[in-house]
Amino acid sequence: MSSDQGRARRNPDRAGGGHRPLARVPHRRQHAEGAEQAFVIGVLASAADFERARAWGVTDAADFDRYLAETAELLADALERFDTVRARMFHPQDFAEFCLLHGLDPAEPTARDRYLVNPPLRTQLLPYQGEELSGDFLPRLVRARENGLTLCHADLLLDGALYGGGDDVDEEHARWVRAAYQRGGEVFRRMLVGAGAGVYELRLRVDAPGGRLTASARVLQWEDGVVRINDEDMELVCAVLCAGLALELPGVAVLHGSQGSAATCGEYLPAAWAWSSGGPDWAPADRPVRMDGVAARPGYSLGTVC
Repeated sequence: MSSDQGRARRNPDRAGGGHRPLARVPHRRQHAEGAEQAFVIGVLASAADFERARAWGVTDAADFDRYLAETAELLADALERFDTVRARMFHPQDFAEFCLLHGLDPAEPTARDRYLVNPPLRTQLLPYQGEELSGDFLPRLVRARENGLTLCHADLLLDGALYGGGDDVDEEHARWVRAAYQRGGEVFRRMLVGAGAGVYELRLRVDAPGGRLTASARVLQWEDGVVRINDEDMELVCAVLCAGLALELPGVAVLHGSQGSAATCGEYLPAAWAWSSGGPDWAPADRPVRMDGVAARPGYSLGTVC
């Protein structure tokens, strides 16, 4: 299965290998000057998923370890040949339901192509930049799928305006959602600025129609204010905050971790703060909060953080 700039096509296996990746573009194609060449791949994330997918003929690899090794080789080759390389988790249950919904045969390569480039799933795509596949990148693919489902829920609550859902979205409504998104990003920024240098995790929960919206993000903040956070986690946090603020939904956020830096002689102090929202603003929680086993005291006022 392959995807090149949104168009799916099937290509024969590479010589000498029995592994058929879930998606690939095996060669550069002629295109207009300045057009970006994209490579998209679906990756099986566990041995159980690998075994289930074999029934559909998506891979001939002998086992999951060999599958990962061959997929890593394919990704490395793609980095040298394409402008953009992206990956997403190939989830067998999601794929089976997609095929049932659209009347497709899961054993047909075209079904896998359509599943891979399905627009509602674009939020699950991650850029690949040479990370070790079996290290941090594979868990990130799993989280990206979970995050993507939450993003779709948030977008649905906002009538498709979170991701510019086509011609049906009213421009005034879209501006309202964009403003809420910016406010959500500012809330997150003030939480981090107030915390100062350290290593933290944000846990966020918003009670919404159709089910709770949740997000989490690991953050490393240096003493000069530079922040390291995965892009997909940042997007999810801002989207959940956006939905909560736009629809004035109740929510709770906990930021916890180790406060401090090497500049303070390596002195790190445990810290945990909590905020809540019942409407258009976030404020320190009015009482101590426990979320996912983390106990937090009421946080600092975000209005005092520049």
